[in-house]
Amino acid sequence: MIIIGELINSTRKKIKQAIDEQDVKYIQELAKKQEEAGADYIDVNAGAYVHDEVKYLLWLVKTVQEVVNKPLALDSPSPEALEEAMKVHEGTPMINSISAEKERYDQMIPLLKDANIPVVALCMSDEGMPETADDRLEVAKKLLDSLDKDGVKMDDVYLDPLIKPVSVNGEYGPQALDAIEKIAKLESGCHITSGLSNISFGLPHRALLNQAFIVLAMGRGMDSAIVDPLDKKKMSLVKAAEVILNKDPYAMNYLKTARAGKLE
Repeated sequence: MIIIGELINSTRKKIKQAIDEQDVKYIQELAKKQEEAGADYIDVNAGAYVHDEVKYLLWLVKTVQEVVNKPLALDSPSPEALEEAMKVHEGTPMINSISAEKERYDQMIPLLKDANIPVVALCMSDEGMPETADDRLEVAKKLLDSLDKDGVKMDDVYLDPLIKPVSVNGEYGPQALDAIEKIAKLESGCHITSGLSNISFGLPHRALLNQAFIVLAMGRGMDSAIVDPLDKKKMSLVKAAEVILNKDPYAMNYLKTARAGKLE
């Protein structure tokens, strides 16, 4: 399971305050905690700064990379911000994100063509956010075909079927799970990820719902998630599910995590 740590996002009140105050220690401690908890990528987002996004995204990249060895997921809808952040990022980052929306696709694809850069690809088109699993599948096929033609390797694609809150419509949970399964059956070679915590928006005890959903989604074929890696119970469930799904041969990662005292 490829974990993208979601916590350094300027839309979160404490993160924005830390950025406003240039609180290097707070940002770096949060980055280190996510790395230690098992994050494979650390997401950085400065989108709350509409007019100064480039400035603050660069600050986040430099600040976080001073203390972690994991690559960052550069999270922005702005090609300009991403391009500038890629210049200061050490090594290969992940780009978050591209979609099948023509304007967004055309703006983003020059950053990705033949570049061997992982990219989150949202199942969204000019028709808007798809409703059903089949709608998502059709957008996914179109997006994967376009990315393939433009020289993006399928192993670098992290397809996000877009998770909607079950508090709004109870069918959104089953629809998301069905979409994950249908996309996995394409056997395209791409990864499947999600902004997983969207599933629980508006409900109490959100962590519990997120924990249940990640196990169910893994069973359908999801192999990545944009999540809070500091949720020890959720991370433990991921390790356990990998054993059950035969994604962890001889339970080596599970045993290693157990010996480190990180299972709950």
